[in-house]
Amino acid sequence: MKLINDRTGYWDHYAAGVADQDQEKALKEAFGWCQYANHGPGDELLGDSLTALELGSGRGNAVAALAVKGIDTTGVDLSPTQCDAASAVWDRIPGARFIQADGIEFLSTTDQQWDAIYSIWGGIWFSDPEVLLPLIRARLTANGTLAFAHAPAVPGSTGIQGMYGNGFKGKQVWIYRWAYEPETWETILRDHGFTEVSAWIEPAPEPDHVGTLIVRARA
Repeated sequence: MKLINDRTGYWDHYAAGVADQDQEKALKEAFGWCQYANHGPGDELLGDSLTALELGSGRGNAVAALAVKGIDTTGVDLSPTQCDAASAVWDRIPGARFIQADGIEFLSTTDQQWDAIYSIWGGIWFSDPEVLLPLIRARLTANGTLAFAHAPAVPGSTGIQGMYGNGFKGKQVWIYRWAYEPETWETILRDHGFTEVSAWIEPAPEPDHVGTLIVRARA
């Protein structure tokens, strides 16, 4: 395994293991909030948005799917490998653009606003909500939509969670993510000024399989 030296290297390593996908299928399955194909809600969670920003856009499938519908969409991802791959496939679509950056740093320096900011198992899961949520709220238009999805918290293990990017050997590179129960997410979002907050676990298509935490709120 190639030695990972920092967070960017970790996500580049992850990106190298992502298989290429048929473009038609990639667009069809882009939303995609759940980890199971053709399961759960779609892009209707974003409402009637004209502009959107994805935090942790990966291969850019969701960005492209929104742009095809006429929604001007920007994808931000920390991994240069992901951004290069997304641009190579989807730059031909008007309204789809990709920026290689840390999500918090990007939101801290831009003055642009979007009708929707969303994350599909991406940047919001891996960012401190106490730092990220005020930045998101400032960059949403009036009554703009925030939506995100990731794995539910493991019972009895909530809050900040960490892992070693190189496993238990090699250089210490820490990767963090934040996991909360739905009702805790609702409280956190309301405390940061969001309204119309809803958070729930979307059940898996098979009993006793891992579901999906989905959160939606308004600025």
